[in-house]
Amino acid sequence: MAKQKTKFCCQECGYESPKWLGKCPGCQAWNTFVEEVETVTKTQGITSSLLRTKEKPVSIINIKSSEEQRIVTRNKELNRVLGGGLVPGSLLLVGGDPGIGKSTLLLQTSHDLTLSNQKVLYVSGEESVRQTKLRADRLNAASEQLFVLCETNLELIEAAIEDVQPDFIVIDSIQTVYHPGVASAPGSVSQVRECTGHFMRIAKIKGIATVLVGHVTKEGAIAGPRLLEHMVDCVLYFEGERHHSYRLLRAVKNRFGSTNEIGIFEMREDGLAEVNNPSELFLSERPLGVSGSTVVASMEGTRPVLVELQALVSSTNFPSPRRMATGIDHNRLALIIAVLEKRMGMFLQNQDAYVNVAGGVKLDEPAVDLAIAVSIASSLREQPTQPFDVVFGEVGLTGEVRGVSRVDQRVKEAEKLGFRRVIVPERSLKGWTPPSGIEIIGVNTVAEALKAALG
Repeated sequence: MAKQKTKFCCQECGYESPKWLGKCPGCQAWNTFVEEVETVTKTQGITSSLLRTKEKPVSIINIKSSEEQRIVTRNKELNRVLGGGLVPGSLLLVGGDPGIGKSTLLLQTSHDLTLSNQKVLYVSGEESVRQTKLRADRLNAASEQLFVLCETNLELIEAAIEDVQPDFIVIDSIQTVYHPGVASAPGSVSQVRECTGHFMRIAKIKGIATVLVGHVTKEGAIAGPRLLEHMVDCVLYFEGERHHSYRLLRAVKNRFGSTNEIGIFEMREDGLAEVNNPSELFLSERPLGVSGSTVVASMEGTRPVLVELQALVSSTNFPSPRRMATGIDHNRLALIIAVLEKRMGMFLQNQDAYVNVAGGVKLDEPAVDLAIAVSIASSLREQPTQPFDVVFGEVGLTGEVRGVSRVDQRVKEAEKLGFRRVIVPERSLKGWTPPSGIEIIGVNTVAEALKAALG
């Protein structure tokens, strides 16, 4: 007889308690405890035979170190985010809002891998095989090496893996898979933790690259316990605005590469298309000769991206002016406004300030500070900036402009797109040779930058 016991688990962090609690001691969340029945059984058969290994402990000095050969997909943007391609035996977690394009991206990637003689198993727990076939026909992603399975039982999925022997596995999604030996419902903390542990052992022992699709909460974080992100090798977030056709793929955790890279895609009728030149795309609708508009060069990993930063300053009818920011940190905007008031003598206490990054991009590096200051001053003075200027630099509280990294890459990107002048920190001009086709203006203070940009 299997032993059963009742416990209460927090659905946010996985904290367990023998009784119900209103507030979780682990994550301080309210009303997140759900009763679960834990069944302790000894399972044999498919799972134990699939995961059985005869490896023994080996001294680390006797292990031969060699670089793992990656599986390079035809999607250059995905390869960039992963650090060069898929690593055999890795476990990846992909999260994103519903309908953002996670399944589309993975189905296209699966098809690309089959073109390289890779065998792929696509397990869907939310769609039938016919629905997956309809999407594959729309994306032109049908192949004999792409096997589709509609199943949520973990043991049956493991049997299919043993039968197909794939090189790449997609589980869409981990919240729908359940283990028969765990009595709780699919999507609960116990089920997600147990199923992820099984897929992790399959990936490591058999050397199969595995991708898990994860649901997200209303706050945007991946649903389930935080342990889920610790167990996997790579965590990717697929994000974008519903009113824009552009999608961004970010890595927030990557054991095999950098976490600063992003991949940019455009959603079309036939699927996701790579954006090879995002700077040109983000500046395609930029108006010329308008006050408050400034082009900033931001680094997204190793890639320089030029985007338009817009500011609108208008008189307020309220006792306290509004400060709204889209695409940048709200606290950073308040800091820049305080510097302009204190160091530049601008009176902004009776002015509403709105700052927006065009294209739905989020900029989180300090190098955009100077562009924010120039945009706000341009809107306040009703004086447009030069249409072919690029501005970047970090602003300090004393009004100085601090140096930033990778200035040469930013300047080369600006020159490639036809810009004529770049306003950069004076401290960042050392150690590299500026190109001859573009004018470089070095500034030490915000006052010098405003004089150069606005005259």
